[in-house]
Amino acid sequence: MGFNDMLNYVVYDNPVSKTAVSLSKSTLSLVSGNKTSAIPSVTVITEKTPLWKMAAEGGPFIKIAGIMGASAVALGAYGAHKKYPKDKVNELKPIYETASRYHFFHTLALLAVPMTRYPSVTGSLLITGTILFSGACYYHAFTGENKLGKMAPIGGTLLIFGWLSMVNDLIYVCGAYTKM
Repeated sequence: MGFNDMLNYVVYDNPVSKTAVSLSKSTLSLVSGNKTSAIPSVTVITEKTPLWKMAAEGGPFIKIAGIMGASAVALGAYGAHKKYPKDKVNELKPIYETASRYHFFHTLALLAVPMTRYPSVTGSLLITGTILFSGACYYHAFTGENKLGKMAPIGGTLLIFGWLSMVNDLIYVCGAYTKM
């Protein structure tokens, strides 16, 4: 499936766009006085697999996301109330805030992993990347030492690969829907 086909599906051929066009045409016919097509046609959107079933079949990633979310809240609260050394507060607090932000974002991304084509690959990349990136940043902000500083770029790279693994899934899903 090419880019133009995918774009055509996203803009015109998906069930939501078809319903919107259908409703717009029927509304225009009502306004113009043409009563013959006053009843709008509605497309019912149905999923082959319910999302809860996808999540249940997607492995342990929803539970891991729950644990990561709880730890993100706890660490975020701790970092917000932590007393940083006065001479390093302007250096350490932004590092901590970055770690916390990435921790939260990738916890939310982990919730979508069961809906991907290869959840074990995408989930492993996101979990490992979050631990390495945010963990190195948390450690630096807690201790002031940068012993684990080399782990953050590796974690960031894994996060990028995790997101890119979802791009392949998006193309697959769009291709699957056009064949229905």
